[in-house]
Amino acid sequence: MVVATGFFDGVHLGHRLVISQLVKAAEARGGESLVITFWPHPRNVLQQEARTFRLLSSLQEKQRMLKELGVDRVEVLPFTKEFGALTTEEYLRKYVIGKFGGTSIVLGYDNRMGSDSISPQDVASVAGGLGLDVIRTEMVEGMPGMAVSSTRIRNLVSAGDVTDAAAMLGYEYSLYGVVVAGNRIGRTIGFPTANMQLYEPLKLIPGNGVYAVKVRTLGKEWRGMCNIGNRPTVGSGNARTVETNIFGFDEDIYGLDIEVTMVRKIRDEVRFGSIDALKEQLARDRKVCLSYDF
Repeated sequence: MVVATGFFDGVHLGHRLVISQLVKAAEARGGESLVITFWPHPRNVLQQEARTFRLLSSLQEKQRMLKELGVDRVEVLPFTKEFGALTTEEYLRKYVIGKFGGTSIVLGYDNRMGSDSISPQDVASVAGGLGLDVIRTEMVEGMPGMAVSSTRIRNLVSAGDVTDAAAMLGYEYSLYGVVVAGNRIGRTIGFPTANMQLYEPLKLIPGNGVYAVKVRTLGKEWRGMCNIGNRPTVGSGNARTVETNIFGFDEDIYGLDIEVTMVRKIRDEVRFGSIDALKEQLARDRKVCLSYDF
């Protein structure tokens, strides 16, 4: 059994190198590839900025992406405070070897585990000392001189830089949810929107602004533009919403699934002096979105 272990939030390019090596090693050894991951995120359990901490992928998204990359098995361990107190050696001995029968382990360049927070080199030494065949991967650069990491990607998404985030993820960032009723103001000015409620409450929503997007619903894909923010033009104190105008689409999809994929941010959210000014800007926004080739 060849094992890789970690939270793998976002399953980004660095993770994908680990998974690629995992699958290749399992095939070479005639064995099975296994990813051991956790839920919920350790920072949420250990209350490390838990109030503001958000995720790049839901558990279901993470499992799907790992399986699509060719992993034979994905096992999810509940992360508790007691589990988090295990040292690296205890975790490897009890779970990787004892519970799952691991014989080889693939470690990313910055792969840490256990409450002792030892260096990646020391993790490799401990694993080798327990009899595991250790395979280490190199650092992956998403941009020149900048290592790919979930933290960096979260910062990019939070800032609305979904283009550079995609370069580090290896795919475009998406939100998944269900269409819920909104205030229907968009429909009155010729820009009806699908108001979205996310399936994963802790999923990171990109920074406020208007985005060119791809929309998938009813089994098909459309182009569109998405506004994320508090809709300052139509009032103050509004809740933050994710509202998408789907180009060439006029069907009732309340209560149905929707996936909104962020292609690029086209402008910040601003407050307009009138509904007419907003309507004129939305027309310009749509023109900009349609000018992109995606």
